[in-house]
Amino acid sequence: MLKFVAIDVGSNALRLVLSHVFEGQNGPSFKRETLLRVPIRLGEDVFTLGEISDHKSGQLRKTMLAFRQLIDVFEPDGYMACATSAMRDAANGPELIAQIQAEAGIALETIAGSFEAELIFACHVAETLEPHLHYLYIDVGGGSTELAVFSEGELLNAVSFNIGTVRSLHEKIAEAEWERLSQWLSANTSPEYPTQGIGSGGNINKVYKLSERKDKKYIKLHHLQNWHAKLSPLSFDQRIEQFALKPDRADVIVPALEIYQFIMQAAHLERIYVPQLGLADGMIHYLYEGRRKKQKQ
Repeated sequence: MLKFVAIDVGSNALRLVLSHVFEGQNGPSFKRETLLRVPIRLGEDVFTLGEISDHKSGQLRKTMLAFRQLIDVFEPDGYMACATSAMRDAANGPELIAQIQAEAGIALETIAGSFEAELIFACHVAETLEPHLHYLYIDVGGGSTELAVFSEGELLNAVSFNIGTVRSLHEKIAEAEWERLSQWLSANTSPEYPTQGIGSGGNINKVYKLSERKDKKYIKLHHLQNWHAKLSPLSFDQRIEQFALKPDRADVIVPALEIYQFIMQAAHLERIYVPQLGLADGMIHYLYEGRRKKQKQ
């Protein structure tokens, strides 16, 4: 049995995942032991001010110190800490990363959007579905949206767009970025060959749970359209009260639905599979595969 830890420093929240990997005759089995989520919302500062404020910087550093304690108790075989869109754009990002290394001993790496897309793909969900189809991985985050096209066991293309839920709330998505997304989808998907969607991230996971489709692994476009029609007219407080949404989910879930609908319509997707995995889970798989490669050398 192996143990790995993943830290995802996102634009909306920080996540810590502690995971066990059991190696059996039929291959590895991944068991998520703990998921801890801290809603600091770094993107709120970065997408409006250009940097992370002193207040949120302090929250980030305290959280990473707490994560360090949990890592030490868990005693993993390896860990990985990645920062995404907000940290990529923050003017004081490098300074904060150096402080986190000095104070918490955690090597936090700001990763490129394309690598973020590859990490999400690392869960290999498509390999458990119908192998002859094309699959489009869709991960909508607070600061960016990652897409990856997968076919017959191979990653064909992976890309990131500065289109995210927190950016949308603050009206910080450039029109040119929507056009770039549309052009990429047109070039990489087509109604002439079957393509299935795979959705990851906190918002699509929540919509999947709200839809109560436990008997199905997917949700259809019309489900997303129905939820958008239900949620968008409601106030922030009404969404929390009527659907038991967390405060940091209640505002971003509507722009997330809009982004998913845009992608599904442009990519001619009628439905998307929701494996309820995310970037941190991809990081765990990436760590395991890296360890196996070293052992074979």
